[in-house]
Amino acid sequence: MKTTRHATYNLNYHIVWLLKYRQSVLVKEVADRVRDILHEIADDKGLEIIDLTVQPDHIHLFVSSPPKHAPSLLANWFKGISSRKYNHRYADNEGEKIRWARGYYAGTAGHVSSETVQDYIQRHGEGDQ
Repeated sequence: MKTTRHATYNLNYHIVWLLKYRQSVLVKEVADRVRDILHEIADDKGLEIIDLTVQPDHIHLFVSSPPKHAPSLLANWFKGISSRKYNHRYADNEGEKIRWARGYYAGTAGHVSSETVQDYIQRHGEGDQ
């Protein structure tokens, strides 16, 4: 359970995206570099990467985000910023640019227990007094 100034939340998103033409280039150093860049993005944006799997032709990202960020924004951040950073840092040296295919998959995961709801109600009531 996480909190912001005005919200208590448990929002976790599973986001998957592919390389353009399903090219299998996310291996060895390239995969490590992309993984590091995705962690940089999460840190910069105040997000928590719960799990990250880099496959040769696609990415599986399980990320926790505050409610102010739409899943589409998260996908755009991770895809757009990662390709720009990778291509700026490494493409000139090794030639191969990272190009993501259009679109992505986004799903939600999480659960709410009755204890979570009760805790929220109690804390909300205490703050109003």
